[in-house]
Amino acid sequence: MGTEKNPRRVADNEAMAVARMLRTSPQKLNLVAGLIRGKKVDKALADLTFSKRRIAGEVKKVLQSAIANAENNHGLDVDSLVVAEAWVGKNLVMKRGRPRARGRFGKIMKPFSEITIKVRQVGESA
Repeated sequence: MGTEKNPRRVADNEAMAVARMLRTSPQKLNLVAGLIRGKKVDKALADLTFSKRRIAGEVKKVLQSAIANAENNHGLDVDSLVVAEAWVGKNLVMKRGRPRARGRFGKIMKPFSEITIKVRQVGESA
């Protein structure tokens, strides 16, 4: 007599993972997300491994989490996964400041962002 199961937020051949409170601006994070959109997951992992951007390591963790979700929770084949979608959103902004000349105050904004990666199984691999 338990509660009913929540419906899936993604299709049967998809899985996703989300990372919140990443300490970078959404604009910079979107550049890294654009690097992996539409690629096969093994190629995307290689690109993130060798990327020079600091936040690429965090994005790689999210992609690995999405792959693990696909394999363990949804029973999808890892070899036939592609990054279907990768989108970025804003999160909170820490406001800091610095005293400036003539009694003024220079605002320093320290933004946080979040990323959602959705992987999809395409085709059938042998």
